Amino acid sequence: MHRYRSHTCGELRTTDVDTDVRLSGWLHNRRNLGGILFVDLRDHYGVVQLVVRPERTAVSELLSSLTKETVIRIDGRVSARGADNVNPELPTGEIEVEVAQVEVLGTAEQVPFTINAEDGVNEERRLEYRFLDLRRERMHRNIMLRSAVIAKIREKMVAQGFNELATPILSATSPEGARDFLVPSRLHPGTFYALPQAPQQFKQLLMVAGFDRYFQIAPCFRDEDARADRSPGEFYQLDMEMSFVEQEDVFGVIERVMTELFQELGEGREVTSPFPRIPFREAMLRYGSDKPDLRAELELTDVSEVFADSDFKAFAGKHVRALAVPDTADLPRKFFDQLGEFAVEQGAKGLAWVRVGEDAGKPTLSGPVAKFLTEADVAELTERLGLSAGHAVFFGAGEFAEVSKIMGAVRVEAARRTGNFTEGVFRFCWIVDFPMYERNEETGETDFSHNPFSMPQGGLEALETKDPLDILAWQYDIVCNGVELSSGAIRNHDPEIMFRAFAIAGYSEDDVRREFGGMLRAFQYGAPPHGGIAPGIDRIVMLLADEPNIRETIAFPLNNNALDLMMGAPSAVDDARLRELHLAPRKPKLT
Repeated sequence: MHRYRSHTCGELRTTDVDTDVRLSGWLHNRRNLGGILFVDLRDHYGVVQLVVRPERTAVSELLSSLTKETVIRIDGRVSARGADNVNPELPTGEIEVEVAQVEVLGTAEQVPFTINAEDGVNEERRLEYRFLDLRRERMHRNIMLRSAVIAKIREKMVAQGFNELATPILSATSPEGARDFLVPSRLHPGTFYALPQAPQQFKQLLMVAGFDRYFQIAPCFRDEDARADRSPGEFYQLDMEMSFVEQEDVFGVIERVMTELFQELGEGREVTSPFPRIPFREAMLRYGSDKPDLRAELELTDVSEVFADSDFKAFAGKHVRALAVPDTADLPRKFFDQLGEFAVEQGAKGLAWVRVGEDAGKPTLSGPVAKFLTEADVAELTERLGLSAGHAVFFGAGEFAEVSKIMGAVRVEAARRTGNFTEGVFRFCWIVDFPMYERNEETGETDFSHNPFSMPQGGLEALETKDPLDILAWQYDIVCNGVELSSGAIRNHDPEIMFRAFAIAGYSEDDVRREFGGMLRAFQYGAPPHGGIAPGIDRIVMLLADEPNIRETIAFPLNNNALDLMMGAPSAVDDARLRELHLAPRKPKLT
């Protein structure tokens, strides 16, 4: 028999009854019932119940003395559980193993938190002892789901003719929009490598080199703050690029991968197919967000024109968005007050609302702002919003971006609270037609609004003849359940168009050559039209696992302050190493 095991803890079934087995694993739990000792033994594959009869005194005493999480090897015989003792929650729940011998393989100190139950231990403690946290069933399942996601992605990308190619980790700085992590060069004093924020330039250069269809599960490094859906430091993405394509070609590849992936690993949850295409401006108007949660069945309506010349000063001359919610007649005032409090938490000063009733076949309004609305206002709102008795209407007024943010959040919250929200589904969409440029509110200058390397819709002619703020780009985002999985674009591969696009944003030709000389030089030697995207692996797993925090999908994440509490990183280095790297630390002055 094998030194450590003949079977794993998760594979024994009734077909193994009366078989002698050897198992190894962690002492998961223990119960003594009237002299009979029951032990749950756990390994990577599952949990099996061990039983020690009273006559096995030495075995019983040893197992009773061990701390939980001790690693043991046992020899025993499989027996069937009685009908009253079957555990339907376990795949091994119809059998147990009667223990004859025990060997301790690895002793364990008292663990700092419970492994066999979710006991609410704080995240900092969990990250400090992440190797223990990963033994918990939920975390173990999440990491295995991540492994399955990556394996299936590789399989599906190869099936569509993509080649997995590696790109450098040590490279030059890149204008990706976040801070680089820098690595000092020992051989070239005073200079630094940068860890890649993304393989953007390299994957485009692979297209220039003629490889046609590239992908990799790429590590990316960005020195940015943490969020619930963003891990500080590093993350992974399905990085892909393809040549001789238009936008819909990229969509076709990714839709197929995502649809199949979420159908196969989503535990029966419905997946949107095909993914709707929603222009950026339309998304902002209808949903208040460029990453809309389409599980919420309510939509916003722009009613600014209704109040353009209104005497109601709170709305007059402002951007006004309305949210009509049906079937609210029986909802108490508390619902309206709580939704108003939610709006304030999002940054609003308050939330205006009215209720819709009916009198002699005509709609009537009641509520805090009803007295400010004229008959003409009521008639136009009724037509635009399709109002009838039982509706409630919530209003937000102010600047476009501010109103969008607040009312977009109110839309989803109102949908959840009123049953206009579909759980247990994956609602994907593409956000398309992003503006190429935007006005910098502080300087008044024209800036790129998204990816500066995207191809403008209309090409050089659009850049030379249109108002920059009216130019759209071949840029797109893929969104699922309100989570942005990735941005992508059809790339600008033409040096002439690139110079002109950057000139509009205030860059001289010398600036472009200095900042992006490598890419520009490559484009001057015959570059194919190409485009791509890079959906985030961590966010995909987060959605499939139904986890609200991205750190729950990563084996060893940094905490909110970008610290590795388990390994003690970042850490100081000694003076000898600093001298070797030609560095001297300069600590910030205390004020």
